[in-house]
Formats: sequence, structure tokens, C-alpha cells
Amino acid sequence: MSAHAWMPTSPCGDGCVDLSTPSVGPLRAAWRACAALTVLLCGALVAPAALVTRGAVREALLRRWFRVLLGAFGVRLRSVGPVFQATPGRGVLVVSNHVSWLDELAIDAVQPIRLVAKRDIRDWPVLGRLITAARTVYLDRERLSRLPGTVAELAAALRDGAAVGIHAEGTTWCGVASGRYRPALFQAALDAGVPVRPVVLRYVQGGAATTRPAFIGSDTLVDSVRRVLRARDLVVEVHVLPEIAPGRAATRRALAALTQHESERATFTTTPLPTHPRESNTRVDRVEHPGPPSSTFAAS
Repeated sequence: MSAHAWMPTSPCGDGCVDLSTPSVGPLRAAWRACAALTVLLCGALVAPAALVTRGAVREALLRRWFRVLLGAFGVRLRSVGPVFQATPGRGVLVVSNHVSWLDELAIDAVQPIRLVAKRDIRDWPVLGRLITAARTVYLDRERLSRLPGTVAELAAALRDGAAVGIHAEGTTWCGVASGRYRPALFQAALDAGVPVRPVVLRYVQGGAATTRPAFIGSDTLVDSVRRVLRARDLVVEVHVLPEIAPGRAATRRALAALTQHESERATFTTTPLPTHPRESNTRVDRVEHPGPPSSTFAAS
């Protein structure tokens, strides 16, 4: 039961998760688990280093660590389009859909930004410290009175030139279905006079969308992690769309609706990815498109 009527809910549940997709054997899954645990433990050293470094050095350190962690879980990252913040020093609100606990890893592996996430993530072992080191803003969904303060904090960060990311649906969906973009945090972009950067996260196995990594329904984090560890050829695609310039929408509701429209339009009209994309030694594929390519917590 939601604590407030404004709290977003998703109809996605256990039945949405497709367990019939290709899997690796138990030995490969165990190897991945050991590799991921090792990278996480190394994160205990990366977190304090990230807190004392600044600028390009800090960004490169975090980006590299998140990419290595994705690879340890057996997940390949494919980035389509530009980076989130094309102009350093100019604030931008990065707006994405929400499917899995992998979302934050994938976003920071493309470009570490300030994410808005639910408060629970702060308490995750090691990973919570790394996400906090990336200057995550935590939102308490059960305390509506704190929402205006969060919007003001985000607006101040945007005015200072930060890239700030939110999951616009406010909760996780299975990945083949999505929810309405909640408008509350879009107010920060209006108050700061900065553009919005739509981003669409998509999980793929064998060239087809998959719900296997979704973190929904009665899932525990352990359940979802186990499914990811057993998945064969899992790819997370981060589709970065063209910016929505300030002034294209006068209200937060209009801006949220416009952002969702752009994301959905791009999802269904994107240029297909190449069959054999170039892969780097960090297991990251980047594909640039001249036109629009295809598709953290917000309240209503």
C-alpha cells in the first residue's frame, strides 16, 4: 500500500519477468558473482577517492568503475547518441525511464551525473556509497513535505551547471511497458531555465527487448541480481535523445508530457543498431546518430 495517494505505482509484477530467455550455466554465473563482488569491494577504495577528486578526473574514475561493474555482472553497455551534458558547465535535467537496479550503473557508466533516487539505495552495501559519491540526491517518497525542498535543491544544482538525472515514472516498470512521466521534479528545470535531456533505457537479449533484469513486484534485490547473473548476452542500451530547449513548455505538466512524447516517438522510429557494433575493451559500444535515436524518481 502506498503511503500517499501521489506515490506512483506500477501494475508490473512477477508475471512480467520472462525467464525463458537464454541463460549461462551455474559455473559462469558463480564466476560473475565473484567478479562483481570483487569490483564492489574495490569500490570501497574508489568511493573516498571520488569524494576528494574533482572535474574530469573524478568523472573518469567513476565512469570507469561503473563500466567495469556492469561487465562483471555480464552486462554489455551500448550507448546511442551524445553524452548527457554536451556543454560542460551548463545545467541539464536528464530524464529517463526506470526498469532495474542496473539503470543507475548504466547511466553513470555513460557519464556520471547527479541522480535522484529513493532513499533505500543509500543503504545498499558498498554500491550505496559509490552512488552517494556520485552526488546522488535521495528522495523520501513517504514524506511529501520534503518534496519542495528537493525541487529547490535540484534547481540550485542545475543553476550551478550540474547534470541531474531523474527516473520520470517514479517507480520501476518491466521494460516493455512504461508509466506516465510524473511532473513534480520537472519544475526544477523550469526554475533553473535549463534544457531537458530525454534518455531511454532498454534491455536486450539476442536483439529483442527482455524483461529479465526488471526489478518489480515482490522482487528482492537478490532475486533480480540472480536473474542478471544467469542472463546470456544481456545488453543495456542507453539511448540519448536531443535536448528539449528551455521555453518549449510553460508548465511542469506540459514539460513532462513533451518529454514522454519525445521518448516514445524515438522508441518507435529509431534507426536500427548495426548487427555487429564495434566493442571496446571496456565492453562499451557507442553508436552515434545524426538524427533522433531510440528509448530517478519523480512525483506527480
